[in-house]
Amino acid sequence: MEDLFAERGQDISYESVRRWFHKFGAPIARNLRNVRPTPNDYLQLDEKVIVIRGKRHWLWRAVDNEGEVLDFLVQPRRNARVALNLIRKLLKKHGCAPTRIVKDKLRSYHVAFRTLGLTAEHIEDKCSNNSAENSRQPIRRRERKQQRFKSPGSAQRFLNVQSAVFNTFNVQRHLIKRGTFKRWCQRKLV
Repeated sequence: MEDLFAERGQDISYESVRRWFHKFGAPIARNLRNVRPTPNDYLQLDEKVIVIRGKRHWLWRAVDNEGEVLDFLVQPRRNARVALNLIRKLLKKHGCAPTRIVKDKLRSYHVAFRTLGLTAEHIEDKCSNNSAENSRQPIRRRERKQQRFKSPGSAQRFLNVQSAVFNTFNVQRHLIKRGTFKRWCQRKLV
């Protein structure tokens, strides 16, 4: 935001950008999610450690097979109750049960699936979870620029907006024909 305003000759502080983010970020993310098409019924689940004020927290993510972040939770624990909360939140938000779930070998997922009675195909192959593993790269870049998150709540708020914006504006080259991509790039340059 600061760069966009600087190009137009206006000088704003980072505090103004932070306030705009807190005021308008959640409604913008909600609108972007409502416009997106329904995700695939293939899920990839993953969790990753993030450090917040010297304490380890877990970033639980659910990604579809095209790499779009569907949902996530920032929690201090890595247990079956948190896995159950993530899957319930996902089912409630999307309304349908997945047909295939790719996950790592964490036992918490098995307990959550058994509790909910999900009958999806479970895949625990190491290389199959690459979309979920790669979905954390923009989060890591933003985390480094912001010099870490200050609290789990701020991480959850930021990642909510960031994932919606990234899903909308990330150009997935493998899904676009070359001619369409070239026309899109030429429009951006003009």
